[in-house]
Amino acid sequence: MSVVWESQASVDLPAGVRPVVRVWDGFTRVTHWLLVVLMGASWWTARHHHMDYHRYSGYALLGVLIFRLYWGFFGSTTARFAHFVKGPRSIWLYLRSKSRHVTPGHNPLGALSVLALLGLLLAQVTLGLFSVDVDGIESGPLSHWVSFETGRECSRLHQLGFDVLKALIVLHIAAVVFYWIFKRDNLIRPMITGSKGWRHGALPHIEFASTWRALLGIALAVVLVWYVA
Repeated sequence: MSVVWESQASVDLPAGVRPVVRVWDGFTRVTHWLLVVLMGASWWTARHHHMDYHRYSGYALLGVLIFRLYWGFFGSTTARFAHFVKGPRSIWLYLRSKSRHVTPGHNPLGALSVLALLGLLLAQVTLGLFSVDVDGIESGPLSHWVSFETGRECSRLHQLGFDVLKALIVLHIAAVVFYWIFKRDNLIRPMITGSKGWRHGALPHIEFASTWRALLGIALAVVLVWYVA
């Protein structure tokens, strides 16, 4: 038997009831899958030399990243960096634990992957904004702020960064598969449904941010992207 709870702490569960806790809000989940789709779109448009569409996908990625950074400070509990980013000691204790470790949201090790992906994506998009191609025709919208040589170096690092990003994505997927097969912890389903099974006594307390707060973040992202573009 399963029951979905809205993450209220200190709830006495009836015998035989397996609680399912809501851990991810809709904005966090949509942001996650938008990043997946837009990374694929950016790769495809660059590979097939559709640079106009590549630029649009870059703008969209920038907007989603701005919102995710905003949501990391002002969003729901599990989306906030302060909730899941831990120090070396917490990561070490997590690695030493042999028990099935269930956390509301990202575990301490997964937090490193999240930070690496967001940081690299932000660097990748930023480099693209200043990049200059060989003939200077297909250049980023902020390339006029730097010299031709600096713009070419940004372009080189932009291409190199994508190779690093691909390796990090493969590692991220491998970690998800590892948790699914060996730790019996499906990380994909909660990012689709928003809910996760809980087997560790008292339910975690998770506060979900309001829609108005999310809309403010979306407006901020749109304004900043419009200014850049």
